[in-house]
Amino acid sequence: MDLDEVLDALAAVGPFFTVPYGEEPPGPGFRPLTELYGEGLGPYVTEVGRRIGSGPGRVAASTAQFGIVSRLWSLGLGCAALGGRVPDLAPDRVWWQLPDGGSLRLWLPAPAAVLPAEALGETVLGNLAVLDTALRGTYGVSERVLRGNAASGLVGALRVLLDRVPGQRAVELAAALLADGGALAGTGEFIHEEGLGVAFVRRSCCLYYKVPGGGLCGDCVLRTR
Repeated sequence: MDLDEVLDALAAVGPFFTVPYGEEPPGPGFRPLTELYGEGLGPYVTEVGRRIGSGPGRVAASTAQFGIVSRLWSLGLGCAALGGRVPDLAPDRVWWQLPDGGSLRLWLPAPAAVLPAEALGETVLGNLAVLDTALRGTYGVSERVLRGNAASGLVGALRVLLDRVPGQRAVELAAALLADGGALAGTGEFIHEEGLGVAFVRRSCCLYYKVPGGGLCGDCVLRTR
């Protein structure tokens, strides 16, 4: 399938997997992620903090990163599972918009560079490296938390994807990234058993429990302590 066909099919999985593609953005206000990671980062974290009630600090910064992580993994892993390839997700190739209500929206401008499925980790984590550097420097979010968010977002995307698109390709890609020697090694314990699904316990906390009424996430390290 062509990339536009893959993205059309992927939209049926769920809203986090829905990414328009074309020569024109699907509405006003879309800008490259390079802008968000630069001068747009402060206003974006402030808006996330306002929405969750935490204020514009470390908790909001971690939550903002987690939302972007989840969208990028959903897009990349979904394309790999359905089409056997992934789009180049460098920050200048992915555009974003934050609607008045709801989560971050993404758009891929055409034409898009396409990479082999094995480049999934490199292209997603390469994108996040730019964001994470800014978040560590400005908000003091630790690398351990940010890498844990990346791992948790990957497994979350995999879990949703497997419910709608059964198959081993996505499992193999995620498992390789989380295994010893993988780019996300040491972030948590990952298990996949055919017929039982996916389980993951991370070795860090995303800090969301500090949000008023936030509680603990299902894979939080604090649940096992």
